[in-house]
Amino acid sequence: MSSASSPASIAPEVVCIGESMGLVTALGAPLAETETAALGLAGAEGNVAVGLVSAGHRAAWASRLGDDPIGVRISTELACRGVDLWVTTDADAPTGVMFKDPGTESSSVYYYRRGSAASLMAPGFLDAPQLAGVRIVHTTGITPALSPSCRAMVDQLFVDARTAGALVSFDVNDRRALWTMQDAAETLTRLADAADIAFVGRDEAERVWGTATAVEIRAHLPNCGLLIVKDGDVGATAFLGDDEPVFVPAPRVEVVEPVGAGDAFAAGFLAATLDGAELAERLSAGHTAAARVLTTHGDLPPLP
Repeated sequence: MSSASSPASIAPEVVCIGESMGLVTALGAPLAETETAALGLAGAEGNVAVGLVSAGHRAAWASRLGDDPIGVRISTELACRGVDLWVTTDADAPTGVMFKDPGTESSSVYYYRRGSAASLMAPGFLDAPQLAGVRIVHTTGITPALSPSCRAMVDQLFVDARTAGALVSFDVNDRRALWTMQDAAETLTRLADAADIAFVGRDEAERVWGTATAVEIRAHLPNCGLLIVKDGDVGATAFLGDDEPVFVPAPRVEVVEPVGAGDAFAAGFLAATLDGAELAERLSAGHTAAARVLTTHGDLPPLP
């Protein structure tokens, strides 16, 4: 693994583990008809790392990439945005690719990530000594959906992060196309309930677990240390231990593109957590970061 910051004395505050992909977006016409497209990158954990760096914190992105131009594009852009790279390059497996087909009301996405380099992550990809000095280890429900070895890796990651003294942050982030509803419901419950900080959208929780309200989601995940339930343009509710839940409404914004807002919320919330902010302030920071993404095209703002 190539790492710019493996010694504990210069460890990043947060390490985000998961797959980033090349993102091909059709321009001017549907994907089946267009003659032009834009190439970028997509990936929840990478987005969170970028958001944390933009908020003034040191963050690393850990993953595997193919030895190909898409992998170079991803690592180059994340490095330009100030993210530390903890990346292994695979000569035999490709970098995943995602195609976005913009529609009049919402976009459709098509994944080509089966057998990707990132899907081959396995237990031990990161271990406790590598995580020494890290304050938060963050991943999402996308990572265990990539493959059985990734699922086992995430389970071990929770153990190793805590051994290293880090908090475990987990964003449910269900991707229906990647696995069965039964696998998703069981695995996402286990991981979210075991996390120190968990993020979940009220709508995705209802889809996967049948829990219609924030209170029902909390009852479904009673052991999670700090549970954040996001309810779109309504607001977000935080459940901390047995304390009364804290609700902060979402600001009103003109939505240009909703993709990436959840990652931005997580980054804003975690950045405020590192800053020692009160719970309501952390929720507000999440909303503010999400609003910036909601009002722009793409998951990330353009590079300067």
